Amino acid sequence: MTSGQRRGRWTGLSLSERQARRRAELITAGIDLLGSPDGPALTVRAVCRRAELTERYFYECFADRDEFVRAVYDEVGGAAMTALSSAHTPREAVEGFVALMVDAPARGRVLLLAPSVEPALARSGAAWMPSFIELLQHRLTAIDDPATQRMTAISLVAGLTGLFTAYLDGGLTVDRKKFVDYCVALVARHTEADNG
Repeated sequence: MTSGQRRGRWTGLSLSERQARRRAELITAGIDLLGSPDGPALTVRAVCRRAELTERYFYECFADRDEFVRAVYDEVGGAAMTALSSAHTPREAVEGFVALMVDAPARGRVLLLAPSVEPALARSGAAWMPSFIELLQHRLTAIDDPATQRMTAISLVAGLTGLFTAYLDGGLTVDRKKFVDYCVALVARHTEADNG
């Protein structure tokens, strides 16, 4: 992108629209870098270079690198929660999650792998787990006992996290259809008969 094209991408936008667009571009760059196959390579300078923005704009949006890393993680976690929440069947949920996290593997690595290697995510990673567990627990309508429902949800989230992590980092080499079908069967086993 030439300097003229870079300037032109902001033409006609209000100040708040420009700020929102810059923030989104920084977040996108952060997903690419934090979700790199070689592991996180995320510095403020690298993010700005990837987004083709100066550090001035970075600090206009984020107080520091750690706040930025958490914002990137929350962006991916929020997208995952939206995909899962909007699904009506286990198959829709699994396919939506696969589309978001496997078809765009940088996103998957951000959500599932980055918390174990990025100190800024030590708490954020754990903070999303209760939300995923609660969402799944509400879907386990074939189980009457709340305690069993909760234990099953925790077990399923842990198991699915392990499966997706292994699939993303190459420790599980199966084709996509087999992977999706297995995950769907795992979840569907604990939901009502009408589970798609």
